[in-house]
Amino acid sequence: MCCLDNAKRSFYRAFNAVFGKVANAASESVVIELLKTKCLPTLYYGLEACPISEKQYKSLNYVLHSSFRKFYLTQNPKILLMNVGLC
Repeated sequence: MCCLDNAKRSFYRAFNAVFGKVANAASESVVIELLKTKCLPTLYYGLEACPISEKQYKSLNYVLHSSFRKFYLTQNPKILLMNVGLC
């Protein structure tokens, strides 16, 4: 089993850097594209080499959901579902 703490920490660091720089200046689609191209690779790096459990999968899913909650300023999963197709 692999420890995903470093990957999650790196994702949050990358997300906060991108979000802090462009959140107010860029459109929603630009921020989402930056998230997909700059932040997700830090989270997914090396996952194919290590089997993950259901608990770890849910933990990775939570990381993504929490970043979108911050971006959309909501705790409502229906809003996330409408905007980015999560949940």
